[in-house]
Amino acid sequence: MNEALLRSLTPGVLGIIVRRGADFAAAEDAVQDALVEAVRVWPADPPRDPKGWLITAAWRKFLDASRAETARRRREDLVDEEPAPGPAPSADDTLQLYFLCAHPSLTPSSAVALTLRAVGGLTTRQIARAYLVPEATMAQRISRAKRTVSGVRLDRPGDVATVLRVLYLVFNEGYSGDVDLAAEAIRLTRQLAAAIDHPEVSGLLALMLLHHARRAGRTAPDGSLVPLAEQDRSRWDTGSIAEGVEILQAALARDRLGEFQAQAAIAALHADAPTAEETDWVQIVEWYDELAGLTDNPVVRLNRAVAIGEADGPRAGLAALATLDDSLPRHTAAAAYLHERAGDLTTAARLYAQAAGKAPTLPERDHLTRQAARLNARERP
Repeated sequence: MNEALLRSLTPGVLGIIVRRGADFAAAEDAVQDALVEAVRVWPADPPRDPKGWLITAAWRKFLDASRAETARRRREDLVDEEPAPGPAPSADDTLQLYFLCAHPSLTPSSAVALTLRAVGGLTTRQIARAYLVPEATMAQRISRAKRTVSGVRLDRPGDVATVLRVLYLVFNEGYSGDVDLAAEAIRLTRQLAAAIDHPEVSGLLALMLLHHARRAGRTAPDGSLVPLAEQDRSRWDTGSIAEGVEILQAALARDRLGEFQAQAAIAALHADAPTAEETDWVQIVEWYDELAGLTDNPVVRLNRAVAIGEADGPRAGLAALATLDDSLPRHTAAAAYLHERAGDLTTAARLYAQAAGKAPTLPERDHLTRQAARLNARERP
Protein backbone atom coordinates (compact mmCIF):
# COMPACT_ATOMS: atom_id res chain seq x y z
CA MET A 1 0.00 0.00 0.00
CA ASN A 2 1.46 3.37 -1.09
CA GLU A 3 0.67 5.63 1.87
CA ALA A 4 2.42 8.59 0.22
CA LEU A 5 0.09 8.29 -2.80
CA LEU A 6 -2.99 8.21 -0.56
CA ARG A 7 -1.77 11.24 1.39
CA SER A 8 -1.09 13.21 -1.82
CA LEU A 9 -4.53 12.44 -3.26
CA THR A 10 -6.53 13.25 -0.12
CA PRO A 11 -6.73 17.09 -0.45
CA GLY A 12 -7.96 16.98 -4.04
CA VAL A 13 -10.55 14.32 -3.28
CA LEU A 14 -11.77 16.25 -0.24
CA GLY A 15 -12.09 19.43 -2.31
CA ILE A 16 -14.17 17.66 -4.96
CA ILE A 17 -16.53 16.14 -2.37
CA VAL A 18 -17.01 19.57 -0.75
CA ARG A 19 -17.72 21.22 -4.10
CA ARG A 20 -20.26 18.53 -4.93
CA GLY A 21 -22.36 19.71 -1.99
CA ALA A 22 -21.12 17.99 1.19
CA ASP A 23 -20.43 20.10 4.25
CA PHE A 24 -16.83 19.92 5.42
CA ALA A 25 -17.28 17.55 8.37
CA ALA A 26 -19.34 15.06 6.33
CA ALA A 27 -16.89 15.25 3.42
CA GLU A 28 -13.92 14.60 5.70
CA ASP A 29 -15.66 11.59 7.26
CA ALA A 30 -16.49 10.21 3.80
CA VAL A 31 -12.92 10.62 2.55
CA GLN A 32 -11.51 8.97 5.66
CA ASP A 33 -13.89 6.03 5.16
CA ALA A 34 -12.79 5.79 1.53
CA LEU A 35 -9.12 5.74 2.59
CA VAL A 36 -9.83 2.87 4.98
CA GLU A 37 -11.54 1.03 2.13
CA ALA A 38 -8.53 1.68 -0.11
CA VAL A 39 -6.13 0.25 2.46
CA ARG A 40 -8.29 -2.89 2.55
CA VAL A 41 -8.91 -3.32 -1.18
CA TRP A 42 -5.97 -1.91 -3.13
CA PRO A 43 -3.25 -4.41 -2.18
CA ALA A 44 -5.22 -7.21 -3.88
CA ASP A 45 -6.92 -5.14 -6.59
CA PRO A 46 -5.08 -1.84 -7.33
CA PRO A 47 -7.19 0.60 -9.39
CA ARG A 48 -6.04 1.99 -12.72
CA ASP A 49 -7.21 5.47 -11.68
CA PRO A 50 -6.54 5.84 -7.91
CA LYS A 51 -7.96 9.37 -7.64
CA GLY A 52 -11.11 8.48 -9.55
CA TRP A 53 -11.55 5.40 -7.37
CA LEU A 54 -11.23 7.49 -4.19
CA ILE A 55 -13.66 10.15 -5.45
CA THR A 56 -16.25 7.53 -6.32
CA ALA A 57 -15.76 5.67 -3.04
CA ALA A 58 -15.84 8.85 -0.93
CA TRP A 59 -18.95 10.13 -2.66
CA ARG A 60 -20.69 6.83 -2.10
CA LYS A 61 -19.73 6.95 1.59
CA PHE A 62 -21.17 10.46 1.80
CA LEU A 63 -24.35 9.37 0.07
CA ASP A 64 -24.74 6.38 2.38
CA ALA A 65 -24.45 8.65 5.41
CA SER A 66 -26.88 11.17 3.92
CA ARG A 67 -29.46 8.48 3.22
CA ALA A 68 -29.26 7.28 6.81
CA GLU A 69 -30.05 10.80 8.06
CA THR A 70 -32.70 11.66 5.44
CA ALA A 71 -34.34 8.27 5.03
CA ARG A 72 -37.41 9.41 3.08
CA ARG A 73 -36.00 12.42 1.25
CA ARG A 74 -34.49 12.61 -2.20
CA ARG A 75 -33.32 9.00 -2.24
CA GLU A 76 -33.51 8.65 -6.01
CA ASP A 77 -32.00 12.07 -6.66
CA LEU A 78 -29.01 11.36 -4.45
CA VAL A 79 -28.32 8.08 -6.25
CA ASP A 80 -28.40 9.93 -9.61
CA GLU A 81 -25.78 12.37 -8.33
CA GLU A 82 -23.05 9.72 -8.02
CA PRO A 83 -20.08 10.70 -10.17
CA ALA A 84 -19.66 8.54 -13.26
CA PRO A 85 -16.67 6.20 -13.25
CA GLY A 86 -13.72 7.23 -15.34
CA PRO A 87 -10.61 9.39 -15.18
CA ALA A 88 -10.71 12.15 -12.56
CA PRO A 89 -10.10 15.78 -13.49
CA SER A 90 -6.43 16.72 -13.32
CA ALA A 91 -6.93 20.20 -11.82
CA ASP A 92 -5.09 20.83 -8.56
CA ASP A 93 -7.57 22.18 -6.00
CA THR A 94 -5.30 21.90 -2.97
CA LEU A 95 -4.53 25.59 -2.56
CA GLN A 96 -8.20 26.49 -3.00
CA LEU A 97 -9.05 24.01 -0.27
CA TYR A 98 -6.54 25.71 2.04
CA PHE A 99 -8.42 28.97 1.56
CA LEU A 100 -11.80 27.34 2.08
CA CYS A 101 -10.67 25.77 5.36
CA ALA A 102 -9.53 29.20 6.55
CA HIS A 103 -13.23 30.09 6.86
CA PRO A 104 -14.22 33.49 8.28
CA SER A 105 -16.41 31.76 10.86
CA LEU A 106 -13.29 30.32 12.50
CA THR A 107 -10.63 32.07 14.54
CA PRO A 108 -7.24 32.10 12.77
CA SER A 109 -5.75 29.56 15.18
CA SER A 110 -8.70 27.17 14.76
CA ALA A 111 -8.62 27.55 10.97
CA VAL A 112 -4.91 26.72 10.91
CA ALA A 113 -5.37 23.68 13.14
CA LEU A 114 -8.31 22.38 11.10
CA THR A 115 -6.48 22.81 7.78
CA LEU A 116 -3.32 21.16 9.05
CA ARG A 117 -5.36 18.17 10.19
CA ALA A 118 -7.78 17.83 7.27
CA VAL A 119 -5.67 18.97 4.33
CA GLY A 120 -2.05 19.08 5.45
CA GLY A 121 -2.02 15.48 6.63
CA LEU A 122 -0.53 16.25 10.06
CA THR A 123 -1.57 14.36 13.17
CA THR A 124 -3.11 16.08 16.17
CA ARG A 125 0.11 15.43 18.09
CA GLN A 126 2.24 17.13 15.41
CA ILE A 127 -0.05 20.16 15.34
CA ALA A 128 -0.04 20.40 19.14
CA ARG A 129 3.76 20.32 19.13
CA ALA A 130 3.89 23.15 16.59
CA TYR A 131 1.58 25.26 18.78
CA LEU A 132 3.32 24.35 22.06
CA VAL A 133 0.06 23.07 23.61
CA PRO A 134 -1.00 19.67 25.00
CA GLU A 135 -2.35 17.18 22.48
CA ALA A 136 -5.73 17.02 24.29
CA THR A 137 -6.09 20.81 24.01
CA MET A 138 -5.42 20.72 20.28
CA ALA A 139 -7.85 17.82 19.80
CA GLN A 140 -10.60 19.91 21.45
CA ARG A 141 -9.73 22.91 19.27
CA ILE A 142 -9.97 20.84 16.09
CA SER A 143 -13.26 19.28 17.20
CA ARG A 144 -14.74 22.71 17.89
CA ALA A 145 -13.59 23.92 14.47
CA LYS A 146 -15.26 20.95 12.79
CA ARG A 147 -18.51 21.64 14.64
CA THR A 148 -18.37 25.30 13.67
CA VAL A 149 -18.05 24.64 9.94
CA SER A 150 -20.30 21.59 9.85
CA GLY A 151 -23.40 23.73 9.38
CA VAL A 152 -22.04 26.31 6.94
CA ARG A 153 -21.24 26.29 3.25
CA LEU A 154 -17.54 26.69 2.56
CA ASP A 155 -18.09 29.38 -0.05
CA ARG A 156 -16.28 32.27 1.64
CA PRO A 157 -12.52 31.82 1.57
CA GLY A 158 -10.37 32.90 4.47
CA ASP A 159 -7.57 35.47 4.47
CA VAL A 160 -4.04 35.15 3.11
CA ALA A 161 -2.39 35.46 6.53
CA THR A 162 -4.11 32.32 7.80
CA VAL A 163 -3.18 30.34 4.69
CA LEU A 164 0.44 31.50 4.99
CA ARG A 165 0.52 30.31 8.60
CA VAL A 166 -0.76 26.89 7.53
CA LEU A 167 1.79 26.56 4.73
CA TYR A 168 4.58 27.62 7.09
CA LEU A 169 3.66 24.99 9.66
CA VAL A 170 3.23 22.30 7.00
CA PHE A 171 6.71 23.12 5.68
CA ASN A 172 8.24 23.05 9.17
CA GLU A 173 6.74 19.64 9.91
CA GLY A 174 7.78 18.36 6.51
CA TYR A 175 11.30 19.77 6.92
CA SER A 176 12.05 18.33 10.32
CA GLY A 177 9.20 16.01 11.26
CA ASP A 178 7.92 12.54 10.52
CA VAL A 179 6.11 13.29 7.24
CA ASP A 180 7.84 14.74 4.16
CA LEU A 181 5.60 17.65 3.23
CA ALA A 182 8.26 20.30 2.59
CA ALA A 183 8.30 20.03 -1.20
CA GLU A 184 4.49 20.15 -1.32
CA ALA A 185 4.45 23.28 0.86
CA ILE A 186 6.96 24.95 -1.49
CA ARG A 187 4.88 23.98 -4.54
CA LEU A 188 1.71 25.48 -3.05
CA THR A 189 3.52 28.64 -1.93
CA ARG A 190 4.86 29.09 -5.47
CA GLN A 191 1.28 28.86 -6.73
CA LEU A 192 0.18 31.45 -4.19
CA ALA A 193 3.07 33.79 -5.08
CA ALA A 194 2.11 33.55 -8.76
CA ALA A 195 -1.50 34.41 -7.95
CA ILE A 196 -1.06 37.11 -5.28
CA ASP A 197 1.29 40.09 -5.23
CA HIS A 198 2.05 40.18 -1.51
CA PRO A 199 5.49 40.72 0.11
CA GLU A 200 4.82 38.22 2.89
CA VAL A 201 3.95 35.52 0.36
CA SER A 202 7.30 36.22 -1.28
CA GLY A 203 8.97 36.24 2.13
CA LEU A 204 7.57 32.82 2.98
CA LEU A 205 8.63 31.38 -0.38
CA ALA A 206 12.14 32.76 0.10
CA LEU A 207 12.30 31.34 3.61
CA MET A 208 11.26 27.88 2.41
CA LEU A 209 13.75 27.89 -0.46
CA LEU A 210 16.63 28.99 1.78
CA HIS A 211 15.91 26.32 4.38
CA HIS A 212 15.25 23.61 1.81
CA ALA A 213 18.53 24.44 0.06
CA ARG A 214 20.44 23.25 3.14
CA ARG A 215 18.48 20.04 3.58
CA ALA A 216 21.02 17.69 2.00
CA GLY A 217 23.63 18.78 4.55
CA ARG A 218 21.43 18.32 7.61
CA THR A 219 21.96 14.57 7.93
CA ALA A 220 24.94 12.23 7.73
CA PRO A 221 24.84 9.02 5.62
CA ASP A 222 23.72 7.09 8.72
CA GLY A 223 20.75 9.44 9.19
CA SER A 224 22.17 11.31 12.18
CA LEU A 225 21.70 15.08 12.47
CA VAL A 226 24.54 17.40 11.48
CA PRO A 227 24.51 20.80 13.26
CA LEU A 228 24.56 23.87 11.01
CA ALA A 229 28.13 24.78 11.97
CA GLU A 230 29.38 21.32 10.95
CA GLN A 231 27.47 20.92 7.69
CA ASP A 232 29.27 20.39 4.38
CA ARG A 233 28.25 23.59 2.61
CA SER A 234 29.21 22.17 -0.78
CA ARG A 235 26.09 19.99 -0.46
CA TRP A 236 23.81 23.01 -0.22
CA ASP A 237 21.70 23.86 -3.26
CA THR A 238 23.22 27.12 -4.48
CA GLY A 239 20.50 27.57 -7.11
CA SER A 240 17.75 27.55 -4.48
CA ILE A 241 19.80 29.89 -2.28
CA ALA A 242 20.24 32.37 -5.14
CA GLU A 243 16.53 32.21 -5.97
CA GLY A 244 15.54 32.66 -2.34
CA VAL A 245 17.83 35.67 -1.89
CA GLU A 246 16.54 37.30 -5.08
CA ILE A 247 12.91 36.84 -4.03
CA LEU A 248 13.68 38.16 -0.55
CA GLN A 249 15.48 41.27 -1.81
CA ALA A 250 12.53 42.15 -4.04
CA ALA A 251 10.13 41.72 -1.11
CA LEU A 252 12.24 43.80 1.30
CA ALA A 253 12.53 46.59 -1.27
CA ARG A 254 8.78 47.17 -0.91
CA ASP A 255 9.33 48.29 2.71
CA ARG A 256 6.41 46.27 4.13
CA LEU A 257 8.32 44.07 6.54
CA GLY A 258 6.61 41.01 7.98
CA GLU A 259 7.73 38.08 10.07
CA PHE A 260 8.36 35.73 7.14
CA GLN A 261 10.61 38.29 5.44
CA ALA A 262 12.53 38.75 8.70
CA GLN A 263 12.96 35.00 9.12
CA ALA A 264 14.08 34.71 5.49
CA ALA A 265 16.68 37.45 6.08
CA ILE A 266 18.14 35.41 8.95
CA ALA A 267 18.19 32.27 6.79
CA ALA A 268 19.89 34.23 3.99
CA LEU A 269 22.68 35.38 6.31
CA HIS A 270 23.35 31.77 7.26
CA ALA A 271 23.25 30.64 3.63
CA ASP A 272 25.54 33.46 2.45
CA ALA A 273 28.33 32.67 4.93
CA PRO A 274 31.14 30.70 3.22
CA THR A 275 31.97 29.09 6.57
CA ALA A 276 30.32 28.91 9.99
CA GLU A 277 33.04 31.17 11.40
CA GLU A 278 32.20 33.90 8.86
CA THR A 279 28.52 34.05 9.81
CA ASP A 280 27.42 37.64 10.49
CA TRP A 281 25.91 37.02 13.91
CA VAL A 282 25.62 40.74 14.71
CA GLN A 283 23.24 41.21 11.77
CA ILE A 284 21.39 38.05 12.71
CA VAL A 285 20.75 39.43 16.21
CA GLU A 286 19.50 42.66 14.65
CA TRP A 287 17.05 40.70 12.48
CA TYR A 288 15.91 38.71 15.52
CA ASP A 289 15.22 42.04 17.23
CA GLU A 290 13.05 43.02 14.24
CA LEU A 291 11.32 39.64 14.35
CA ALA A 292 10.67 39.87 18.08
CA GLY A 293 8.97 43.20 17.45
CA LEU A 294 6.66 41.57 14.90
CA THR A 295 5.66 38.48 16.87
CA ASP A 296 5.47 37.40 20.50
CA ASN A 297 6.55 33.86 19.61
CA PRO A 298 8.71 32.57 22.50
CA VAL A 299 10.71 30.40 20.10
CA VAL A 300 11.92 33.59 18.41
CA ARG A 301 13.26 34.86 21.74
CA LEU A 302 14.93 31.49 22.36
CA ASN A 303 16.71 31.60 19.00
CA ARG A 304 17.64 35.21 19.64
CA ALA A 305 19.34 34.20 22.89
CA VAL A 306 21.47 31.64 21.03
CA ALA A 307 22.36 34.27 18.40
CA ILE A 308 23.39 36.70 21.17
CA GLY A 309 25.61 33.93 22.53
CA GLU A 310 27.36 33.77 19.17
CA ALA A 311 27.61 37.53 18.66
CA ASP A 312 28.44 38.71 22.20
CA GLY A 313 29.73 35.57 23.87
CA PRO A 314 28.10 32.59 25.62
CA ARG A 315 27.62 34.36 28.96
CA ALA A 316 25.53 37.05 27.25
CA GLY A 317 23.53 34.31 25.56
CA LEU A 318 22.91 32.53 28.85
CA ALA A 319 21.77 35.81 30.42
CA ALA A 320 19.23 36.27 27.61
CA LEU A 321 18.14 32.65 27.94
CA ALA A 322 17.59 33.07 31.68
CA THR A 323 14.75 35.53 31.00
CA LEU A 324 12.73 32.84 29.18
CA ASP A 325 10.52 30.02 30.44
CA ASP A 326 12.74 26.95 30.81
CA SER A 327 9.85 24.70 29.75
CA LEU A 328 10.12 25.98 26.18
CA PRO A 329 10.97 23.28 23.63
CA ARG A 330 14.74 23.09 23.05
CA HIS A 331 15.44 25.52 25.93
CA THR A 332 17.52 22.89 27.69
CA ALA A 333 19.42 22.05 24.49
CA ALA A 334 20.20 25.73 23.93
CA ALA A 335 21.42 26.06 27.53
CA ALA A 336 23.65 23.00 27.07
CA TYR A 337 25.20 24.46 23.92
CA LEU A 338 25.88 27.84 25.53
CA HIS A 339 27.36 26.24 28.67
CA GLU A 340 29.67 24.19 26.46
CA ARG A 341 30.72 27.35 24.61
CA ALA A 342 31.40 28.94 28.01
CA GLY A 343 33.66 26.03 29.01
CA ASP A 344 31.37 24.53 31.65
CA LEU A 345 31.49 21.00 30.24
CA THR A 346 30.04 19.24 33.29
CA THR A 347 26.88 21.35 33.26
CA ALA A 348 26.68 21.11 29.47
CA ALA A 349 26.86 17.30 29.53
CA ARG A 350 24.13 17.10 32.15
CA LEU A 351 21.89 19.47 30.19
CA TYR A 352 22.47 17.63 26.91
CA ALA A 353 21.32 14.42 28.60
CA GLN A 354 18.23 16.17 29.97
CA ALA A 355 17.47 17.69 26.57
CA ALA A 356 17.71 14.26 24.93
CA GLY A 357 14.89 13.05 27.16
CA LYS A 358 12.68 15.91 25.93
CA ALA A 359 13.59 15.72 22.23
CA PRO A 360 10.55 15.65 19.90
CA THR A 361 12.16 13.37 17.30
CA LEU A 362 14.38 10.32 17.40
CA PRO A 363 17.24 11.86 15.33
CA GLU A 364 17.32 14.87 17.64
CA ARG A 365 17.33 12.65 20.73
CA ASP A 366 20.20 10.59 19.35
CA HIS A 367 22.18 13.73 18.49
CA LEU A 368 21.79 15.19 21.98
CA THR A 369 22.68 11.85 23.57
CA ARG A 370 25.89 11.75 21.53
CA GLN A 371 26.71 15.31 22.60
CA ALA A 372 26.35 14.34 26.25
CA ALA A 373 28.50 11.22 25.75
CA ARG A 374 31.18 13.24 23.96
CA LEU A 375 31.50 15.73 26.81
CA ASN A 376 31.40 13.02 29.49
CA ALA A 377 34.23 11.23 27.71
CA ARG A 378 36.31 14.41 27.74
CA GLU A 379 35.67 14.88 31.45
CA ARG A 380 36.93 11.41 32.40
CA PRO A 381 40.54 11.29 33.64
